[in-house]
Amino acid sequence: MTLAFPRRWPELVLTLCVAVALGLFILVPIASVLGESFVVSAPMTPARLAAVTSGALDRLPDAERAATIQRWAASATAHERVDAMAAAYALAGVRVDWDRKAAYSDQAEALQASLRRLGTGERQSIERHYPLAVVMLFKRVPLAFKVRADIGEDGFDRLRNGTESHLGLDQYIAIFTDPYLRAASINSLELGTISSLLTVAIALLIAYGVHTRAIVFPGATRVLMLLPLVSPPVLTAVSILMLFGRNGLVTHALLDRTFHLIDADTTNIYGLGGVVMAQVLSHVPAALIVLDDVMKRRDGRLEDAAFGLGVGPFGVIRHVTLPLAWPGIKRAIVLTFILSLTDFGNPLLIGRGTPVLAGIIYDQITAFQNHALAAALCIWFLVPPLILYLGLESFGRRRRFVTAGTAALSDTIPPVAWRIVLSVLAGLFVAVTAAVYATMLAGAFVHTWGSDWTPTLAYFGFGETRSALAGTGYGSADYSLASVLDSLMIAALAGPIGGLIAVLTAYVAERVRPVGADVIAFSSLIPALLPGIVFGIGYIVAFNLPFGMKSLSLVGTTAILVINIAFSKLYVGVLAARAALQRYDAGIEEAAESLGAGLIDRLTRVTLPMLTSAVLLGTLYVFVEGLTTLSAVIFLVSGNHKLAAVEIFNHANAGEFGFAASKSLILFVIAAVAIALIWRIERSTGLRRSAQRSSRRGREPDLAAVPAE
Repeated sequence: MTLAFPRRWPELVLTLCVAVALGLFILVPIASVLGESFVVSAPMTPARLAAVTSGALDRLPDAERAATIQRWAASATAHERVDAMAAAYALAGVRVDWDRKAAYSDQAEALQASLRRLGTGERQSIERHYPLAVVMLFKRVPLAFKVRADIGEDGFDRLRNGTESHLGLDQYIAIFTDPYLRAASINSLELGTISSLLTVAIALLIAYGVHTRAIVFPGATRVLMLLPLVSPPVLTAVSILMLFGRNGLVTHALLDRTFHLIDADTTNIYGLGGVVMAQVLSHVPAALIVLDDVMKRRDGRLEDAAFGLGVGPFGVIRHVTLPLAWPGIKRAIVLTFILSLTDFGNPLLIGRGTPVLAGIIYDQITAFQNHALAAALCIWFLVPPLILYLGLESFGRRRRFVTAGTAALSDTIPPVAWRIVLSVLAGLFVAVTAAVYATMLAGAFVHTWGSDWTPTLAYFGFGETRSALAGTGYGSADYSLASVLDSLMIAALAGPIGGLIAVLTAYVAERVRPVGADVIAFSSLIPALLPGIVFGIGYIVAFNLPFGMKSLSLVGTTAILVINIAFSKLYVGVLAARAALQRYDAGIEEAAESLGAGLIDRLTRVTLPMLTSAVLLGTLYVFVEGLTTLSAVIFLVSGNHKLAAVEIFNHANAGEFGFAASKSLILFVIAAVAIALIWRIERSTGLRRSAQRSSRRGREPDLAAVPAE
């Protein structure tokens, strides 16, 4: 008997594979963060701890159990005996009638007096519980290792730590009850508000100046301002410290040692103001992309009409330009607010002494392994942006500003004073950006920043050895460029994987269109809506002990880094591939299928060749993000797999600016080349579409030339 498969079973298998991949590596980590945030770990009660300890002792052979308990009970010190007897009192149901806060010598005397006052039955019950009390208080760890194979990892951790977990809202409430968390929350909200408003204001002014020809060299301005997008996230903070820190070029070398105007140890960039400066410089490019697109698509003829009706420049801005740009302004505010709120690199490096929630999450994961509190704080991260988004959406909800025409430049050039102000603003920002990269470049080639300006290639592995730099204070992190090679390898693996999965996801959503196609497509976009720190912690929680099996753990492996990078940046390739598939006629693939081509043949010979640009775009974008991303992967790196972006952060945190600058420079060059390829692909694709449209127009009949009957 021959089994008959549905005709479209290959498409069903492909859909299932894509859905499982997205569910496993996007939805499961996010759900894990949510689930972990409700986990509350609390010390066991004495009765419960005694029961768990007794159960572990029962795993030992009878003879060994008796001998082990007797040996451990006999080895108890005088202090341990007092504590164990107090626990034995509790287990026997007898009230402790001496002062437990007194000195141990006094407690020992009081204990003997208390035992003499007890009846025979109570005293025997206490003495019977005493050996177990000694074990449960002071010998749980060696006991846990003795029976580890029998009680499993969960039982091992429960016995060793003496804690149990239950579900509750304690982690969420802590942000209100803990003074430190409360102060960090206020700082984070204040920082996010100030940084986002300044960032959006600067980006809006520059975007307006670029598209109204008010800024000199608008094209060069746009390109230079977008440079931070291809740089490691903490590069700006590193350069700011090198310029304005305690050993900064401006504060220490110039203002302090040369002109004696300040004391660089007390007057420097550290603090909330420095963090705001670093975040504005880092996030203006992201806001500029949003606002640049909005300003480019506006219909300038409306502004010309307003000018023609006698409305002044400020009136045109208020009543025409800003209302039409409001959708983009809202998106830019929410975007930069999220970026500032979840940024931990700049606050940790520059805002020392200023706690923020992102920094606390970093400490809870790396120092205390408190995943539950970190997960709850990550969920709290989503609340302020959501409230902000809903508030901005409700503002002006009843007013709609749309244009019926196509995008067009305004013929009216802003007044001279406006052009001067906007050109100065753009020039200042470009100058600061250039200073950041010049500082990075210089720092990579001088011996010791701030004190020894001797040129050197030591930070690139040439010339001086590590021992030659030992006297400079550089020595707490990895000197080699191995982390750069690791980043390059991991990004090179993640790029093609992300590009291919993106195309397959788009194909399922646009061509196969199964039940739930929109859910599949939306799942691929979720990482774009969430902070990277949430995605990183989700991978720790989800894949540390998947399905309770240590053998399936991905934490500490190359695989978890590759998968995290590939799926966290998948959405760009999905959007590009879906847009491309919507332009191409599905009849081409249907014709191939009618000629007998199977799914694999259609994908490899028809679909993928049409989507070459989308595949390359998605691949290169994932590759660039893999080189420079920090917030997610900083929790996933291990001793065997280090990434350059994380090492740059560690170098900067230790004041090792030479190593931080050299690795930043290498990553920047590689990322810039990849971005240039992306630009070339997009440009060639745009030219090809334009040629195709022109070709189609050339084939259309000229109706005007047809004689009328």
